Amino acid sequence: MMNMKSIFNEILTEHVALVESVRGLNDNVVEVAKLAACCLRNEKKILILGNGGSASDSQHFAAELVGRFVNDRKPLAAISLSTDTSILTSVSNDYSFDETFTRQIKALGQQGDMLFAISTSGNSMNAIKAVKEANNLGINTVGLLGKNGGELQNLCNYSITIPSNVTARIQEYHIIVIHTLCMLIEAELGLS
Repeated sequence: MMNMKSIFNEILTEHVALVESVRGLNDNVVEVAKLAACCLRNEKKILILGNGGSASDSQHFAAELVGRFVNDRKPLAAISLSTDTSILTSVSNDYSFDETFTRQIKALGQQGDMLFAISTSGNSMNAIKAVKEANNLGINTVGLLGKNGGELQNLCNYSITIPSNVTARIQEYHIIVIHTLCMLIEAELGLS
């Protein structure tokens, strides 16, 4: 039985244990931010996808780029592929849920764009198929992953993998990574 009085402290203890292993991702995060800034500088766009909570994270990431993160600045080209319910439901109904993101990448993606696939397991079939399609189109692919990175770990050009088996912790660190990427992208573009 869960001890209601200690749950918050237990979660914080999990974070303290995880933070040291996540520190090792710094160079990956900086490299991906530089690539994203280069993509945007070259007037290309960032595509972002995810399912469930990762869909929410993809929307959050796109909103921070199109809107603003901290400072007022020009909007940056980013699209969450998890937002259009008509596309998601029609493609799922007419083709397969596994094709929801692939069809959008075929329609919207161009060589030089960048795709962020957010998946706590790294094994979401619609994300795997989308990354394969993006790779075929010359789109740089980045996995924002968890656990051992799953199949996406080896399919993506770059990966940032949170080494935890707890979905909630993975998602919490994904938000930290997303916010850090936004800050670094703005700084790299001279917009901060």
